[in-house]
Amino acid sequence: MAVDRPAFRVLGPLEVGPPERPLRIAGTKSRILLASLLLDANRAVAADHLAEILWPLSRPRSALANLRTYVSSLRAVLGATGGARILARPSGYLFEVPAGQLDVLLFEDLVAGARAAARAGRDAAPGTEGGPDTAGRAEDPAGLLDRALALWRGDPLADVPGSPLWDARLESLAGLRLSASEELTALRMERGRHAEAVAGLRGLLREHPFREDLWGRLMLALDAAGRQAEALDAYAAARRQLVTELGVEPGAGLRRVHADILAGRPATEAAPPPPVTVPRQLPPDVPDFTGRTGTVSALTRALSRERRPPDGPPAVAVVAGPPGVGKTALAVHCAHAVRRAYPGGQLYLDLGGTASAPADPGELLAEALRALGAGGAGLPPTTRERSALYRSLLAGRPALVVLDDAADAAQVRPLLPGSGCAVVVTSRRRITELPGALQIDLDALTPAEAEELLGRIAGADRVRREREAAAEILRACDHLPLAVRIAGARLAARPGWPLAVLRRRLADEANRLGELRAGDLEVRGSFDRSYRTLPGDAARAFGALGLLGTRPLPGWVVGAVLGRDRADDVTDALVDANLLRLAGTDALGRPRYLLPGLARCSARELAGGPGGAGGTDALARVLDGWTVLAGDAMARLPTTLFSLAPAGEPRWRPDGETAASLPTDPLPWFDAERETLTEAVRLAADAGLAGAAWGLAAALVPYFDLRCHFDEWRSTHRAALEAARRAGDRGGEAAMLRGLAQVGLYQDRYAEAGEMFARSRVIFHELGDARGEAVSICGLGAVNHFRGRHVEALGHFRMALAIFAALEDRGGEAYVRQAVGRVCLVLRDLGRASAWLGGALRLAREIGDPHREACVSMQLGRLHDLAADAEEAMRFQGYALDIFEELGDRHCGAYALQNLGGLQVTRGDRSHASAQLQRSLEIFQQLGDRSGEAAAVQRLGELHRSAGRTGLARDYLHHARALRRELLGGAGGGIRPAACAPPPGR
Repeated sequence: MAVDRPAFRVLGPLEVGPPERPLRIAGTKSRILLASLLLDANRAVAADHLAEILWPLSRPRSALANLRTYVSSLRAVLGATGGARILARPSGYLFEVPAGQLDVLLFEDLVAGARAAARAGRDAAPGTEGGPDTAGRAEDPAGLLDRALALWRGDPLADVPGSPLWDARLESLAGLRLSASEELTALRMERGRHAEAVAGLRGLLREHPFREDLWGRLMLALDAAGRQAEALDAYAAARRQLVTELGVEPGAGLRRVHADILAGRPATEAAPPPPVTVPRQLPPDVPDFTGRTGTVSALTRALSRERRPPDGPPAVAVVAGPPGVGKTALAVHCAHAVRRAYPGGQLYLDLGGTASAPADPGELLAEALRALGAGGAGLPPTTRERSALYRSLLAGRPALVVLDDAADAAQVRPLLPGSGCAVVVTSRRRITELPGALQIDLDALTPAEAEELLGRIAGADRVRREREAAAEILRACDHLPLAVRIAGARLAARPGWPLAVLRRRLADEANRLGELRAGDLEVRGSFDRSYRTLPGDAARAFGALGLLGTRPLPGWVVGAVLGRDRADDVTDALVDANLLRLAGTDALGRPRYLLPGLARCSARELAGGPGGAGGTDALARVLDGWTVLAGDAMARLPTTLFSLAPAGEPRWRPDGETAASLPTDPLPWFDAERETLTEAVRLAADAGLAGAAWGLAAALVPYFDLRCHFDEWRSTHRAALEAARRAGDRGGEAAMLRGLAQVGLYQDRYAEAGEMFARSRVIFHELGDARGEAVSICGLGAVNHFRGRHVEALGHFRMALAIFAALEDRGGEAYVRQAVGRVCLVLRDLGRASAWLGGALRLAREIGDPHREACVSMQLGRLHDLAADAEEAMRFQGYALDIFEELGDRHCGAYALQNLGGLQVTRGDRSHASAQLQRSLEIFQQLGDRSGEAAAVQRLGELHRSAGRTGLARDYLHHARALRRELLGGAGGGIRPAACAPPPGR
């Protein structure tokens, strides 16, 4: 047989030049370009077509220029090899090559020549040229087919990254190779070359083990060669394989061949089977698929056959994600990218996992079997049998299967094919029970990807002109591809709209889902389908969680909305359904969960809003939980004097494990939960739960006080005050007025504070709440004290003292004795100050209140400073600092540091004084106490001036004056009276 040596070879790895010294074609892009031109040799190929092959995901702007560069490089490398040349054409390029110099053209010519020779031989009489006895001549069809098949060295272009745009050409070549092999076998049998026919048939059966016609021909060839025993053994092997793998007996034709051989009759060939059906069911690829480069790379790599053994288990990838995140688009996009590697076909099955009744696996298998040509009367009756037949038909037939919208693993398992195949499963649930499956949790697009997608749909220039409005639209869409696509479609349908119009419409969460609808695309329906698949408790919890604001929430909240101690099973169900997202861990080391924006909108609609069935009760239980935890944490703070709370027990408490996990130092917990707790007060107020609103707001006061979070203090109390007034809750109104007055006092708004203290006092008195009244009277005393009205202040404090004494409230009594002593210090009545402060110190120690003891000690330090007893002054201030640091009260500790620094300045110990004042300044700045900051800066300026550092002193003193101007103008927040002389609560 002649050996053909074409210069260009694609029927196997890409090679150019002599086989023993092939040319080196460097660069992946150059090899892909050459392969594309060779597959369409002697035909013009459009430049756009070539660019799509070279850059399938994202074509650069310079694509056509880059293409010209690659063509030029190829011309330089190829030279005149094989008499070929690359010609430019108006639309693209043409690779001109003689047919004998390109294996694929030579293969097609040889097969065509063999068929022409066979037809001529059939027309000629035996014994004449072209008849059966002309084997070996130049036009012998068998020889031509031998030469054609010898050109194949493996899978075409096996070492070049493929393109879906090559699929049709490569599948045509594979089909021609198979038919040529069958024709050659038939010629060999016709000419009595049975041994060669047997060898060829065995090779074909290795690739197509279920082709009964090939088994029949093998039996005929063996019988004709006198090897009847092997022929009967071949039938046994064929039957064994068909029964074991497919669960079916051999067909009538193959049984007839077997019976003829058994009877010694001349055997006749079995009827050929119906043509093999190759399904091509993938939905169209998304033309504007955007972003997700890393995910696309991971999924296509997992589906690729290059690194997997052909007889290995199927590759399985599960793409899970929330509604509208683009799971199907990703699966279909990646399936198109690898489909060339699966000549057995591509199946697409919609499993209907989010429908009211997901598709039955048996019906899905029937659909797949019909697509594979095995439907009709031969369809097995049971799911198990259908699954076995399905696997058998795909065994040795590499196919790609897309299982879209799966409900669970049980629905997927019967649909997994055999070796050599690949499967992509999409689901809204995390399906982790499939062994060896690649798990891809698909999230929203990045802001940049979402902007690019919106620009592709609505117009890139338009989006660039209004980037701020576009960014807000995308945030309202949660950057979900479905929502972004709908928003883009709406803008595209209204080219005259500024983007700000849609931005305003989407800003209203109550109507957002209604706005995100265009034609048959809608976000609401997507979430509704997920909701319908949830079990009862999970569905109730999902709706209620939509009422709880925008902050991540701890797991116990799910139990609260259901009125259960623990609801881990429900939380897991919502997370697995991709409706609730894991959002890190909280200060207790426990998971936190977030309901994303569009999911929250859907949940609120499904729950009927805060006033919907069960919504108010669920919210009330959550607020009870927050109030209980905040109250338990508050009790561990250094001071909680004058805290107020609604009467009565909460209707719901977190489980004991959650409550017991609160840390000994509650400040980190409060810091982590601050925004969530603040939002909870607003939610309670908006829902009309006045008691919950003001109870939680009051529980937060000691923490807000300690951290100087006066903005949150004021906002929570104002919201709760309005709720209390709407509800006619006068106790709540009085408590919130008292809290707002205290903030006003801290911020030097004395008139405002005095008015609110007075109003709260009246209400407490009318309600018969003596303790509340006494607390408000203390506030009035503090206002008068800081306004220089000391006689009025002493009158208020004595009045409050009498009430506390009658109530046997020794903590309140200790506070008032300290307050009176402080007034006496201002009046320079050191004797009376000593008596009042000494009594306060004794009471603080007797009731075990170290924080009050430290506050009184600071005042005693001030007393001894005024009495010119520096040593005792230092001792008391140092003692106070030790207690504050032990309790973790950095704020009052900063005042003690400031006092110590001032005393050290007086003693001439500038080095230690500077260190103490600098530490106090840093703490004040961190906590936002502008008054304390101003005092510390002033003292540092005076220290530098006394040390002769005139320039530095000038800078500090200038800064101190600026801070005081801000305070007098009301521009600063977090103001506290000097020397840690706090109003009620301290």
